[in-house]
Amino acid sequence: MNTIFEMYPYLLLIFVRLTSFFLVAPLFSMKGVPNQFKIGLGFFISLIALSGMDAEEALLMDSYYILLIIKELAVGIALGFTAALLLYTVQVAGAFIDFQMGFAIASVMDPQTGSQVPIIGHFKYILALLFLLTVNGHHLMLDGVMQSFKSFPVESVSFSASFGDITHFFTTLFVEMFVIALQIAIPIVGALFLIDIALGILAKTVPQLNIFAVGLPLKIFVGFIMLFLSMPIFFYLLQILFEKIMVSMSQLIRLMGGP
Repeated sequence: MNTIFEMYPYLLLIFVRLTSFFLVAPLFSMKGVPNQFKIGLGFFISLIALSGMDAEEALLMDSYYILLIIKELAVGIALGFTAALLLYTVQVAGAFIDFQMGFAIASVMDPQTGSQVPIIGHFKYILALLFLLTVNGHHLMLDGVMQSFKSFPVESVSFSASFGDITHFFTTLFVEMFVIALQIAIPIVGALFLIDIALGILAKTVPQLNIFAVGLPLKIFVGFIMLFLSMPIFFYLLQILFEKIMVSMSQLIRLMGGP
């Protein structure tokens, strides 16, 4: 296939998968990233992906082609959702910490989702995004999408896995997300739990002391100290989390139809 018109259907399918990935993937889906940039980036990466494809037969833009577009849309959203879901682990860990520190009723607006998120969770999420840029995690995510074109070609419409297998995959991913969130939050939550025990004992031994007036500032003070001391553990777990994102994306591609 040498003509541009014969390659155009393949280019459109690649473009649909990439742009749908950008809709939900971390960093790319942020509202601060202009839509023109997302479309332009998707188009130029589509050209790069198209140059490495070995298309053997022409695709007709008929009813079957509409099914291919829907399939590409689903694949791109599934890949982006997998990456975003694991990165939201950091916000879940921050919600655990906020509850123990007394910040549960305070929240800030997340510009990416437009929803209210916990303060510490949002702080850790911003750190995670900056760390993701530092270690070129966005390049790894793009590489994962590019590899998906080889593992799951755009001209194939059949899924090798059943709906139950894909459901089991995302259910397992949810469980792992909460486990990693607990690992991130456990140093601070554990320390604040010990503070609660100490305050409870103090309330019994010194009834005249106003525990609520003393306990809240103390928990906030200890929480910020532990937040600072646990930063090395946090970034170590982020490395494991980013590796898990790449592995989960490749597992999803193999599950849906790749070798």
